[in-house]
Amino acid sequence: MSRKVVVYIAASVDGFIAAPDGDLAFLSKVEKEGEDYGYGAFISTVDTVVLGKNTYDKVLSMGYAFPHADKEAYIITRTERATEGTINFYTGDVVDLVAELKEKNGKTIFIDGGAFVVNRLLQNGLVDELHLSYIPVLLGDGISLFKQGNPLQNLELQTVKTFDTGLVQLHYRFIKD
Repeated sequence: MSRKVVVYIAASVDGFIAAPDGDLAFLSKVEKEGEDYGYGAFISTVDTVVLGKNTYDKVLSMGYAFPHADKEAYIITRTERATEGTINFYTGDVVDLVAELKEKNGKTIFIDGGAFVVNRLLQNGLVDELHLSYIPVLLGDGISLFKQGNPLQNLELQTVKTFDTGLVQLHYRFIKD
């Protein structure tokens, strides 16, 4: 059985994962002491993380250490760079990488963004589950989570959770033909 590929991501109600300049300040609207919106339970099922270089750079620019240093991580980039501990800088096609990872033994493969990576995998039917947390804000413009040109894909709703901060979390499973 192949490993699950899961997109676990937050977006504004109008579908943006960041402001036009990549700013993520809108996410702070739902910060609440002691509330992780299920992230801790989810990340405990993960041993591999895939994300784009812009997302990686954004996290580091915010003054945080890379949060997935304890996992096998693949940063999708166009620039060759040496591996740093468990962090691999991958210059190939993310579709090939994820297809290969799915066939290896392991736990869940977490797609941590950004939009380019998510959409390349959606275009190729490689996403098995989607955890989408809607932040109660309309950004009006920004980096859209879903791009035009993705094929029709049917989803089955697994759970809906609401939180007193206004965050709504949807968990879908992709229905594979």
